[in-house]
Amino acid sequence: MSEREQKNTVTPLRAVIPCPECGKPSTREHYPFCSRRCRALDLNRWLSGSYVLPGRKLSDEQDDQIFFDDKNPFSE
Repeated sequence: MSEREQKNTVTPLRAVIPCPECGKPSTREHYPFCSRRCRALDLNRWLSGSYVLPGRKLSDEQDDQIFFDDKNPFSE
């Protein structure tokens, strides 16, 4: 069996899924995205604040404590 035939018979580690950005099939190099571009678009959305994880609302004072104090306001 040639090297090329072996590549075609290898079982993928992950199932191919649609890219969350554009819907094209995902690639192994950029999983779960199809390309570097789609991966970068998603990262930009996280970094710009377009995507956020829900959590409880903090007062300004509690918010300052997280960054400036050793005390964790969530441990109460």
